[in-house]
Amino acid sequence: MTRAVSPVSLLVFALAWTLQGIHISPETLPLSQDDFDLGRFMGRWYEVAVVSTCPHYMQNKRRNPVIAALELTHVASEPNFTMTATSYRNGSCKQTFTVYSLTDHPGHFFHHVARFGADVYSHVVHTNYDEYAMMLLLSTEKPTGNKTTLIRLFSRTMDVSPVVLDNFKATVKQHRMSDDNIIMNQNKGECVPDQHVSDPNTQVSVPK
Repeated sequence: MTRAVSPVSLLVFALAWTLQGIHISPETLPLSQDDFDLGRFMGRWYEVAVVSTCPHYMQNKRRNPVIAALELTHVASEPNFTMTATSYRNGSCKQTFTVYSLTDHPGHFFHHVARFGADVYSHVVHTNYDEYAMMLLLSTEKPTGNKTTLIRLFSRTMDVSPVVLDNFKATVKQHRMSDDNIIMNQNKGECVPDQHVSDPNTQVSVPK
């Protein structure tokens, strides 16, 4: 005998599924860190190197290749985490916030960039949590369907070992990008938001 399911039950089930995280088809997932631990991934990171297939992003980044301090925070009961990025830009210390939604696959996240109408899926492809992390970001702009790839190298300190850098270059090549295009960010020290920068070597960048 078939059991009837009420619309209310279906709604509750759908809400429960949503709270577990955004669904991603396993067939579309890039390889990611085995046994990913979100708690260990949280905390302070520094973006020390980047490369992208987006010419506009690379042009802006080359004008201001500065290490950004990243603070990742997650409340256990929430289906997302926040990345607070702090860096020097246009002679001042600026801060931005990005909320990443958790998905039903550990190490894979989602956020939307309203300015470009882009859906972005982020994947932690490699990390040892205590030293480095490599993130692959795949974005699709709507309605054009334009796709871009971005790979970011994070470090718990403002520098990175030659071994980790070599591994990052290998990862870049695996995703069909040239390691010659990698931008190594410059260490200009920590900064406080809205703090004016007196460094005469500070480069001006086009606001993003």
